[in-house]
Amino acid sequence: MALFQSGNPALSEKRFSSTVLPDILTLDTQINMTVKGTLNKFGLLFLLTIASAFFTWKEFASGGNVNTLVIGGAIGGLALGLVISFKKEWSPYLAPVYALLEGLFLGGVSAFFEFGASTTTTVGYYSGGYSGMVMQAILLTFSVVIGMYLLYKFNVIRATQKFKSIVMTATMGLGIFYLIMFAASFFNVPMPGFLYQGSLIGIGFSLFVVALAAMNLILDFDMIEKGAEMGAPKYMEWYGAFGLLVTIVWLYLEILRLLSKLNRR
Repeated sequence: MALFQSGNPALSEKRFSSTVLPDILTLDTQINMTVKGTLNKFGLLFLLTIASAFFTWKEFASGGNVNTLVIGGAIGGLALGLVISFKKEWSPYLAPVYALLEGLFLGGVSAFFEFGASTTTTVGYYSGGYSGMVMQAILLTFSVVIGMYLLYKFNVIRATQKFKSIVMTATMGLGIFYLIMFAASFFNVPMPGFLYQGSLIGIGFSLFVVALAAMNLILDFDMIEKGAEMGAPKYMEWYGAFGLLVTIVWLYLEILRLLSKLNRR
């Protein structure tokens, strides 16, 4: 993975600048990316994610087997996300499909945490069954997103080069660690307890990851604004919306894990 200006590879400055013709830079909102257009498209992707998540949630709550939906959503979403990352111009067509697949995965995972079961994930063993936890996670996620946007908008936290480098390096390190844990799970290697246990170390680790995901939002907001200022083509609005959705989904999942650990104590 290359070093990106944004901790979220999908929203790196390089990916935006590569879509701009240096000799033909216009600011026509009909053909160029805008912040408002990106947020509108993010809203659509978010609604699609919620709709498919509700479908899986409802199936789980009614006693249906949603394993196929969850696994299919996870694998399909990952594969499609990689395609979108390398084929930005396809994002207007693939980003909505990605949102639907991601929703299938999120709905099943959320229902598991809410209604209870036991499962082994790629990063450890979790037990669900904490009524009301999903709503808490949703509210906390919205609160963090809004809070980070306000901090960015009013320049309380600025996306300086040093800030970008620190967040980027930490995100890459965490991604490599998760990748190693994922590979080790195929060989029945015991996962470190702090990944899933409600110990002080485990809670501290989750707080760190939640904070890191929140910091990535600052970089995402900055990169979307930079893309609009650079005159990126219109389809990059879909790409920017897709990248922002990726970060928010990550933040939500990490908050769910944190709440699960806190409930276990």
